[in-house]
Amino acid sequence: MSFATLWPWIAFNLFVIAMLAIDLGVFHRKAHTVSLKEAAIWSSVWISLALVFNAGLYFLRGPDPALQFFTGWLLEKSLSVDNIFVFVLLFSAFSVPAAFQHRVLFWG
Repeated sequence: MSFATLWPWIAFNLFVIAMLAIDLGVFHRKAHTVSLKEAAIWSSVWISLALVFNAGLYFLRGPDPALQFFTGWLLEKSLSVDNIFVFVLLFSAFSVPAAFQHRVLFWG
């Protein structure tokens, strides 16, 4: 594998690590209850980043890889909706305070 094919993967992984560090280390340093407005803003940010990445794929690699990414991303988004109900049940069963739910979800 040459550096020309390896650098996009390195850049992508560094970007993901940086975004996760910023999310937990800067914006959610103190545990707090996430409001509906804050959740909507963060959802918009992450969706926008995915769409920008998709546009980059389209212009750098062509329409087929962009369509494959978008299809996979959209499928993952739609399948993750049912996880919300599981999280609500688990948070209720274990009495996780709302202020700590983001951190619990972040660490998995």
